[in-house]
Amino acid sequence: MSILRIDSSANTTSSVTRGLTDRIIAQLGDTDVTVRDLAREPLPQITETWAIARATPETDRSPEQSEALVESDKLVAELLAADTIVIGAPIYNFSVPASLKAWIDLVARVGVTFRYTEAGPEGLVKGKRVIVAMASGGVPAGSEADFNTGYLKAVLGFMGMTDVTIVAADALATDAEATIARANEAVDALKAA
Repeated sequence: MSILRIDSSANTTSSVTRGLTDRIIAQLGDTDVTVRDLAREPLPQITETWAIARATPETDRSPEQSEALVESDKLVAELLAADTIVIGAPIYNFSVPASLKAWIDLVARVGVTFRYTEAGPEGLVKGKRVIVAMASGGVPAGSEADFNTGYLKAVLGFMGMTDVTIVAADALATDAEATIARANEAVDALKAA
């Protein structure tokens, strides 16, 4: 089983989501793991050149346009190669960190990870298992104020990834010890696919 691990917490030393993703990887078996640490290796924001390049047929792209897609192509290849994707996604201001949004912007590509058909959009990244380690000070997972997990389920599903499990540590500001214990129990219940 190949795993793509995506860490998005800016906290690289004592992050709850990083700790949870460590445990998730260990639970699944860490034999073939690609790590994408968005805090230690920030991704570029999309630009006009990128936006035009992704809509231009490969044979018609200028050298500048081809260069603009190099990082995006690499991220898409990592995604497509993985059987399981483990995402550390803390809630920052009710949603995903900007670093994770940048990753999503670079991998959500029409004709590559999704396409439009007469029947509507179709995700092209199918057969993947996704486990999201979510942490928040007090925003409950799935609540009206949680724009993190709903957004991730929607955008991942749009690309074809519908097998999404949320491991939530969502009351850290009120009872961190009990919250982490519940999250760890959820991790212990995960089984390798």
